[in-house]
Amino acid sequence: QVQLVESGGNSVQSGGSLRLSCVASGFTYSSYYLAWFRQAPGKKREGVASVDTFGHTSYADSVKGRFTISRDNAKNTLYLQMNSLEPEDTAMYYCAADQTNLLLLDWYKYWGQGTQVTVSS
Repeated sequence: QVQLVESGGNSVQSGGSLRLSCVASGFTYSSYYLAWFRQAPGKKREGVASVDTFGHTSYADSVKGRFTISRDNAKNTLYLQMNSLEPEDTAMYYCAADQTNLLLLDWYKYWGQGTQVTVSS
């Protein structure tokens, strides 16, 4: 049974940092493409960052230079380091996994339940 469990969400002030984690189980983690998405109230879900099986990364323009995605295949864990947080980053953050390199398209097969990030000004 595939499981993706996010953690690390919190309430922070503008300019602060958070690190999100996503622990995976139930599939061959190292062979899957992984991504972080977010959804703010009343808005569509959007891709934030993705990482392929070789560690190559891609980012949404809105987070480039502030967020860093990484994966630890030995721990079956995906990370999102978020720096210089802004109120516009407030959203529920989800990790996702798929066997296809979908980059930031939200067609991923497996999804976590999400972790809330709130940034106050």
